Amino acid sequence: MMVKLNVDLIAKSSSHARKKRDETLQHYLKRLTHLYFAEKGIVEIEDLSQCRNLSVLYLYDNSVSKIQNLGCASNLTHLYLQNNEITKIENLSALTKLSKLYLGANLITVIEGLEKLNQLRELHVENQNLPPGEKLLFDPRSLVALSSCLQVLNISGNNIDDIHDLRLLVNLSQFMATDNNLRDLRAMSLVIGSWAHLWRLELSGNPICRKSKYRDRVIVMSESLAILDGKEISDTEKKFLMKWKEAKELKRRQRLESQTRSSLGDGNLVGDLPPLQLPNAPPTYRPNFYVMPGMLSHKKEFEAILARSASSKASSADPLRGRSAHVTSMQQPQPPPPRKSYSDLEKPPTKYKKVYAEQRHTPVQEREPILDIPTADVDLNSSGHLVVT
Repeated sequence: MMVKLNVDLIAKSSSHARKKRDETLQHYLKRLTHLYFAEKGIVEIEDLSQCRNLSVLYLYDNSVSKIQNLGCASNLTHLYLQNNEITKIENLSALTKLSKLYLGANLITVIEGLEKLNQLRELHVENQNLPPGEKLLFDPRSLVALSSCLQVLNISGNNIDDIHDLRLLVNLSQFMATDNNLRDLRAMSLVIGSWAHLWRLELSGNPICRKSKYRDRVIVMSESLAILDGKEISDTEKKFLMKWKEAKELKRRQRLESQTRSSLGDGNLVGDLPPLQLPNAPPTYRPNFYVMPGMLSHKKEFEAILARSASSKASSADPLRGRSAHVTSMQQPQPPPPRKSYSDLEKPPTKYKKVYAEQRHTPVQEREPILDIPTADVDLNSSGHLVVT
């Protein structure tokens, strides 16, 4: 037998405030604030427009397949529809005073249609009968609408493997997500750290619970957390773990700083370095070489060497520019050009003194006259004179 929730069913029921003998039906329906119709086999919600002061409606454990005909109940604050056959969250925009919504154990696949419920404090959507391999999804528009008001969220048993999108719910104080597929403690830390008011957290039945030191690592994620997986967190336990976390973070920072100093000092930098910008070079200039490892610690010396190199190149291009006689005289002598064979010359450029091997140490005045044309038997000694062998 198909049972429908309507005015006649309400008038016949004895599970709520009874109608007085001399009271009209209209006045009686207007006076009702609570309706109890759980486990009545109800399959459809009909017109309830006369129940204008209705604030609490119990319809759990029925066969309701669609949320409808509740727009007139603008004063409704609590709606219990768990364990029905509802497939979609809809037709709730008029319930602007709704603070608690229970939709667990239905056929819902997407949390949606909650954009107008800016006073909703509790949302229970646990254990949905999802198709195989699917998980419960969240409409971003609904999350944004609930970000400033939602305090309690129950999403247990919905194959959820990521709660990153729930970071928007900054006022969340109780979060139940048991029997899901949550695995990443690092991702969990980012989300829980954004919930400054969280005091109750339920995560049992997730793969994350099998991680090493799971409880300790979760407790330090939130300073406000008081209950984890149904077990209270003592002040002593929290203080000890918080100090452990601080010591661990300090040690990690010191290790990173040490590695950074070592890398900068020894030149053990990883990866390609940016191109070196030469001094006084135009902004568009991009030399096709890179800074050698270890050069960063001697940056000033390296720039000075480059400046001297550029200055010497400019001077060699124009030897007379900016040079004084004093600078010229102070320059180091250039090495002599490579010696050429006398067979390539018509005449020697200079005249050489003739010095015989046995007369190398005789005075100049006693040596032979000047040789005009050297022969093949003439050689130069270490002092630049000709030697006849």
